[in-house]
This record gives sequence, C-alpha cells and structure tokens, in this order.
Amino acid sequence: MILFSTFGLFIALSLLMALLLAIIVIMPWLRASRLRDKPVDNQLLDINVAVFRERLAELQTDKDNGTIDEVHYRNQKLELERQLLDAQRTVTPMVAPGIKSRLIIMVWVPVLAGLAYFLVSDRTPVFNLWTAEDKVGQVADDLLTGKIDQPPAWAITDGTQLISAMQTNVYRHADDPDRWMRLSELFLSLEATDSALEALSRAYRLSPDNEEIATTYAQISFFANKGQLDANSRRVLQEVLAKNPQHEGAQMLMAMGEARSNNFEQAQGWIKRLRDSIAAKPGDHSQALASLDELSANVTTQQQQASEGIEVTVSINSDLLPLVKADDVLFVAIRDVKGGPPFAAKRLPISVIKQGEATISLSDLDAMMPERTLASARGDKVQLAVVARISHSGTAMAESGDLSGNPVVISADQNQVNVTINQQVP
Repeated sequence: MILFSTFGLFIALSLLMALLLAIIVIMPWLRASRLRDKPVDNQLLDINVAVFRERLAELQTDKDNGTIDEVHYRNQKLELERQLLDAQRTVTPMVAPGIKSRLIIMVWVPVLAGLAYFLVSDRTPVFNLWTAEDKVGQVADDLLTGKIDQPPAWAITDGTQLISAMQTNVYRHADDPDRWMRLSELFLSLEATDSALEALSRAYRLSPDNEEIATTYAQISFFANKGQLDANSRRVLQEVLAKNPQHEGAQMLMAMGEARSNNFEQAQGWIKRLRDSIAAKPGDHSQALASLDELSANVTTQQQQASEGIEVTVSINSDLLPLVKADDVLFVAIRDVKGGPPFAAKRLPISVIKQGEATISLSDLDAMMPERTLASARGDKVQLAVVARISHSGTAMAESGDLSGNPVVISADQNQVNVTINQQVP
C-alpha cells in the first residue's frame, strides 16, 4: 500500500531541502550571536606581541654590547613596531538579525524555490506521470513481469496512463530483457512498429541467446521492411540457426526473405530443409507439408517471372557521390514514355549501391497494380523507359536536391539496361 503519493513525497522532500538551505543561509548569523556573547581569543596577536618583545630585547642587547649604534637601534625598533601594528586584527562582529528576520528567510526560501519550479516551465506532464504511477504503477509492473496477462478494466479507462506507467517501469528496469519484450508487444498492439522494433532491439542486446526474443525481433523487422531481410535481421537469424539448426521459425523467415530478395535457389533450399525437418517428426503433418509445397510452387513461379524481367544497372556519377547520404533511398522504375504509373518499381536503401553501382532486377513481381504489369505493357507494344532517382526524403515524388538520371528508352526485347545518375534536381 502506498502511504504517500509520488507528488506528496516530492513536495515533502522539496520542502525539507528548502528548509535545510534556509538554515545554511542563516547559519552565519547564528555563529555571529555566539561570537558576540563569547569573543574568540586572538592567539595570533599574542604570538606577534611575544615575538616583538624578544626581538626588542635582542636589539637592546646588541646596543649595550656596542654591536649596533643608536641610529640603527632606533630604526630597527621603529620597524618592529610597524610590523606589530600591521599584524593586529580588528574583528568587527556581525550584527545578528532578530528572530523575525530569520523566520522571513526560512519562509521565503522555500516559497521562492517553489515558485521558480512551477513558473520556469509547464510541469503538467510530470504531474500526469506521477498520477499514472500512483494509479496503475503496480498493474504495469504485473503486466511487464508476467504476473497477469490482461489489465483489469478500471486500469484501462485511461490507456495513456497505463502506457506511460509501463514505459517508465521498463526504463527503471532497463537491464530486464523480458520487460522490453512485453513492452514491444504493447507497441505492436498499438501498431507502433518502429517503437516495437526499438524495444525488441534492446531486449535482443540484453539477451542475444534467447531464441524467442531473437526470432521475434527478426520477424517484426522482416515484416516492417515489407518482406525484406536486411543485414541486421539476416545476422540475427543466422545466429539462431547456428545454435539451433532445426529452428523452424528461423528457417521459414530465411526462405521467405531469400525469395523476396530474388535469391530463389537459396529460398528453395531453405524450404526443402524445413520440409525434411517436419516430415521426420512423428505424427500427421500433412497440412504443414502441403503449405510448404505451395510455397515452393510460388517461389518457382516467381523465379519464372523474374527471369522474364529487365536487369537494370544503376551507376552514380563520381562527381555526385559526395551528395549521397547514408539514409537516402534509391527508386528504380519502368514506365511508359508518355507518363502514368510505372509498370514495375522498386524502393531500395542506398546501401544496395556498392562502389557507385548496383544491379537491380525489375519484373512483374514489382508491379504496382495487378493489371498493370511489365508483361502486359510489352504485349501491348508500349514504349518503355527506365528511370532511377536517389531521394533524400524517401518520398516517391521528386524533390529539389534529389539525384536523378535521364530516362533510358528500351526496346521490346531488351532485357538489360544501364542508367547513370548524373544530375541534381533543381
């Protein structure tokens, strides 16, 4: 049971700190009162007087013995007297204020500190977070630790509070991969894919040996990239398969990813490997095997379609290479020279370009609309042109600053074309 709310505890601690600061401020005044009632003995002055007397006696002895004359004696004595006067200190006691002045300081320091805190900026989000933690903080912890699967009805009357409490809880236990995993599930339910991927990546870094976390991370990354296996998700899957070669989920993702990347032979290899693994298990797996056979047939069809496509080699003029940024996007499309939607198009990360060049295959697999395919365009004798553009914003429409090349017209039976990006959109 929470005895004090988060807000109340904050106010109490703030007041305590402000009072301590006020006491520190008036502490010199309290010391001044004690000094006035009991002056401190100036021991340094006593030592200086004793030294003066000893030196004066030595001078008198030297004079009596005739070591120094009268004039030298007087000059040395005068110098000693001047040094003694310089060493004396006059301590002016501080005038201690009254009780009223001290109380004013002790009241105004906390008041001014509080006003500064509230007036410097809007603290409403902070107070809302504290309210959420007080109300549903325990529910959030139970959800993130697996103690409950669903929050009670009263806890989701304000979903924002529960989400805020869960995020705060995870960051408070940032070294717990399971909490990050469950937070990603929350983001996925809200269709916040980017946030879910970030949470999964943290969970994976904390527990790279956890197969469930690794395969979930690779799977969400795979679908977020529209069925493409990027370098990171491919590496994660390869690590899972290195530890567990029979992991069916990882094998399926590899098969789908290789097929989407037009690596059809590799995709068929993964399908065969997965099929053999399932067939070797006891029991009836006819439905799963039939699904794999259907997938294999689809890959064969895709391979046939890709073989009828056009291979586009995109190169970048060396003078424009310094303008290419790491987060740019490469668009390659085949369209009617008269305009209109493309018959085939691809949107690729700029990383596909190696040493200023990349080879991309465009076919009916890359059609924007089912009825508007490359095969239909060639069957209708449409004059086609290949275009390529590097976009800084990642949008399909050309913008100022993008890098592009002149459209290259291709013949009806041409299956290979070179496009050079050699200009910047004004």
